[in-house]
Amino acid sequence: MAKEEVVTIDGKKYNWADLSKEARTALVNLNATDGEIKQLRVRVGIAQTARAAFAEQLKAALPKGK
Repeated sequence: MAKEEVVTIDGKKYNWADLSKEARTALVNLNATDGEIKQLRVRVGIAQTARAAFAEQLKAALPKGK
């Protein structure tokens, strides 16, 4: 006997097979969106690191002040 796939939404468990097509589609889209947000956070981290490096490069390139 195959084990039914269970999903938890707001702390409540649901059998995947019992969800409507609309609910399954929304859940798939929600998971895809979560993945995209995770990727964007990584990209923001990379951009912030690069920005900090460029700021240091700029400081080093400025004329030595008074």
